Amino acid sequence: MAASLVLAACSGGGGGSSDDLTATGPITIWYSNNEAEVTWGKQMVEAWNAEHPDEQITAQEIPAGKSSEEVIGAAITAGNAPCLVLNTAPSAVGQFEKQGGLVDLSSFPDGASYIEERSGALAEQYQNADGDYFQFPWKSNPVVIFYNKALFAQAGLDPENPALSTYDDFLATSKALVDAGVSPYAIQPAPTSEFYQMQFDFYPLYAAATGGSQIVEDGAATFADDAGYEVAQFWRELYDQKLAGQEMYQGDAFADGQAAMAIVGPWAISVYGDMDFGAVPVPTPDGTPADETWTFSDAKNIGLFSACENKGTAWEVLKFATSEEQDGAFLEATGQMPLRQDLPTVYADYFAAHPEYVQFGDQASRTVEVPAGPNTVQIMQTFRDAWSKAVIFGEGDVDTALDDAAAKIDDLASQP
Repeated sequence: MAASLVLAACSGGGGGSSDDLTATGPITIWYSNNEAEVTWGKQMVEAWNAEHPDEQITAQEIPAGKSSEEVIGAAITAGNAPCLVLNTAPSAVGQFEKQGGLVDLSSFPDGASYIEERSGALAEQYQNADGDYFQFPWKSNPVVIFYNKALFAQAGLDPENPALSTYDDFLATSKALVDAGVSPYAIQPAPTSEFYQMQFDFYPLYAAATGGSQIVEDGAATFADDAGYEVAQFWRELYDQKLAGQEMYQGDAFADGQAAMAIVGPWAISVYGDMDFGAVPVPTPDGTPADETWTFSDAKNIGLFSACENKGTAWEVLKFATSEEQDGAFLEATGQMPLRQDLPTVYADYFAAHPEYVQFGDQASRTVEVPAGPNTVQIMQTFRDAWSKAVIFGEGDVDTALDDAAAKIDDLASQP
């Protein structure tokens, strides 16, 4: 899901900008190379262009690069950044804002109200420290546990009611799977050092254990607490017992049967469509009910960039692309969850026709985002470095590692 969908202003081929939030004219869209999103995007462009002859959208894919965020950051530096970037990682937004590359969406007369009416209480997580919106909450892929029913049955486990809700149950089930020889590992999150990998092992479980806490709140790290220690000890136990692998698997561990479980979001339903799998919320210490369990959002959002000349058109296109109708079309095309209030009710027909997505529509209302700010990536990398050493590779005391990381992160969070 690292592919990006980008919208860029077109002003005669130039990279100039305007402070006029009402300026209108043509814009150019750069699509991601994600097939389902391209399908949605093409129909969205066609629908807009049919009604706006003087504000036409021209489409192309985002230029190739190491990552879409790197491409966007370079464009900001060069002064020719696109108008709207859809599918941008929230972890990059603070740095883009610091570069002066983003427009405060709250500066539009209906900016904050449109965002908050669409996304509800979850919108607050996407504000900066001053309460402004330099990103538009767009879509999420709430992270849960997928499990291979066939492998569970082979291990003598109940594939319809797996014992995975508590840490103790999860560990016992994991041991049963590996002891039965049905897969080399019970679960295989990436053991590599990239900052974003914390989003797929520690963060979902910490969100669940705390009822929705971010790893940084009010400018200070939160995770050096009992809940954080318990999550870390749980994962340390998985690695110590060889129930999770310490080496990167070259391929898809879940699809290939290397692991009987995976920690992923609803995008994976179409990927694993040929497998008989189930999905349950991430575990908590004592087994939180599914309808009360939080998790990591794995969201991608939209930014409106300051190099844009036709900001008025860009804002109207952004609203059009996130309207109830287009959100429904996006849900239908991709199976990803729009960051919209009351999804199960608004799109009741979709969920009735696609019951495998029902739990994700519900889970989308209880998701936690990465912390906002210009140093988000450094904060997450600091955590990941400590986690890799103490939890994955078992070097040193886990609680001390989290304490030391929290002290460093407190300092990072206070830096402008």
